[in-house]
Amino acid sequence: MYDVCMRLTMNIDGDLLDRVVKITDSKTKTDAITFALKEVDRRNRLATTLAAGTGATASELKEMFDPESDPMTLRVAEGTMPYGNPSQ
Repeated sequence: MYDVCMRLTMNIDGDLLDRVVKITDSKTKTDAITFALKEVDRRNRLATTLAAGTGATASELKEMFDPESDPMTLRVAEGTMPYGNPSQ
């Protein structure tokens, strides 16, 4: 999906780019920009999908989830991971 590359000249806030490189633990500025672009695209696709809905009624949605499930418990059990690179 993201295999086309192009060279661009852009004016980018250097401090912002440095923060993104650090936050994402990117090896290069190009990697940080690519990560940020993919993240914006992912969030937009997620918002579009959620806005479209599932077509299920409220009662059907309730039946799709285990009432004993507690998402906050699952989050605590996950522990922490590096933001940009789960493999590290």
